[in-house]
Order: sequence, then structure tokens, then C-alpha cells
Amino acid sequence: MTKKVWWKCNHCGYRFQEEIEKGTPETCPSCGETCTFTDVTCYSPECGGPESGNYDPRL
Repeated sequence: MTKKVWWKCNHCGYRFQEEIEKGTPETCPSCGETCTFTDVTCYSPECGGPESGNYDPRL
């Protein structure tokens, strides 16, 4: 099974899931800007843990 990570654009706040091997894109799929992306994958039990496939809504 391919591991996926949730990313959040630090410019517009768009969240998307991508295979970890692919990393982040050059530009945001939503705003089209060259942005910094933050890993917002859920790693705590409160949002389901890493196996849940959820993002952490606190981030």
C-alpha cells in the first residue's frame, strides 16, 4: 500500500493528499502560486492517527 501525506498550502490553505514518494508540487493545485507546503497528516489519536488517512484539523 502506498503511503500518502496530507499537505496544506501556506498561501491559500488548500489541503490535498499526495503519495509520499511524489513530495510536494512546484505550484499549488488550487491557487497556482509557488508556495510552501506543510505536512498536516493526522499523527495523533484525536483525529484518528496516521493509519486513518485523515488530516489534522488543528493545523
